[in-house]
Amino acid sequence: MDRKRAWTVAVFSFIFADAVAVQARGPILASLGAEFGASAAALGLVAPAGTAGFLVAVVVTGTLAGRLRMRPTLLAGAACTVVALVAMSAAPTYAVFLLALFGQGTAAGAFRGLDRVVLSHLHADRRARMYTVYTLVWAVGAVLTPQLVSVVLAIAEWRTLFLVVAVAFLPATLLAAKYDLPAIDAERSVSRSDLIALLRRPAVLGSCLGMVLTGALEGVLFTWLVYYAETFYPTVTANALLSVYLLAYIPARLGCATAIERVPHLSLLLAALVPAIPALAIAFSGVTGPVLFVTVFVAGAAISTGFPVLSAYAVESAPEYSGPLNAVTNGSTYVGLAAAPAVVGVLAEPYGIGLAIQVTVVALAIAFVLAIGGLWRWTGTAGVPQKT
Repeated sequence: MDRKRAWTVAVFSFIFADAVAVQARGPILASLGAEFGASAAALGLVAPAGTAGFLVAVVVTGTLAGRLRMRPTLLAGAACTVVALVAMSAAPTYAVFLLALFGQGTAAGAFRGLDRVVLSHLHADRRARMYTVYTLVWAVGAVLTPQLVSVVLAIAEWRTLFLVVAVAFLPATLLAAKYDLPAIDAERSVSRSDLIALLRRPAVLGSCLGMVLTGALEGVLFTWLVYYAETFYPTVTANALLSVYLLAYIPARLGCATAIERVPHLSLLLAALVPAIPALAIAFSGVTGPVLFVTVFVAGAAISTGFPVLSAYAVESAPEYSGPLNAVTNGSTYVGLAAAPAVVGVLAEPYGIGLAIQVTVVALAIAFVLAIGGLWRWTGTAGVPQKT
């Protein structure tokens, strides 16, 4: 295997495993509550704990991508992720679990701050397509996870799950240890003034706002969908509902991989996200049966377009700064992923989990559509503005 192919496999195997790690959190909330006696508000801390360290690490490594020794950073991130997952499986208290989860997020963030930089330069001639394939690989890992959780919980306790997840990170770790990274000379270091100027570009600023909102939507559903469904379905069925939501990511992102080269980015986002508003309102109105599964699938297909399209939109506006742009867009996503689930946890105490989710996600979906419409008006184009 040549180095280009080896590192492409390493990046894709890591993102696959990272999807499994992230999606495993929501389906075990009830198990964590039973094990540690945690309330809904306390369980809402799972998303911030897994995201806070990730956010810092992804911003730091991505911003310094032009200066860091990439291979040692990527290797350390993959290896430390494995160690942190093992620590999570052995946590004696909820506080220790959250601390280990913080460590796992930090280690994963060190890798994720650089992985798309690697793809950007290894596949510069088809960057947008590789970014959408990257998110498709994530979607495949995510869609398999709820059923993996069901299988593991049927034969063992929740602690075993994190040992299984740790094994999923070993291929990326071994490949990073074995293969030197091909030279990446096109990545520019960014000064503070360059970064400030970059963040003032409408395409970048608008992408960051859109990423916060799409991250918030995903964070709420990743964290709370199974917990909500368990109020009227057994755990296996509730996990299946999350699988249906995530299953929608696969055809939607396959479609994105083709459409993103033919349809202007902002047009694609608006066409995709508008249907999410009624779908989310219906899904969390208390309906059950086929209507719930269909509306959750529609919401998943719509929401899944946000991350890949906005990622490509931001980087295509300034590809020489793919590291910093990867950092700020990834970081923005995880701001939403961290904050919104905690808000739902707080609202669930007085108002119930269904209403808390419904109000939050519908408001976020409306805000996303308005933000993309505003960005289109600000830049004057539905495509990628250059040097604005």
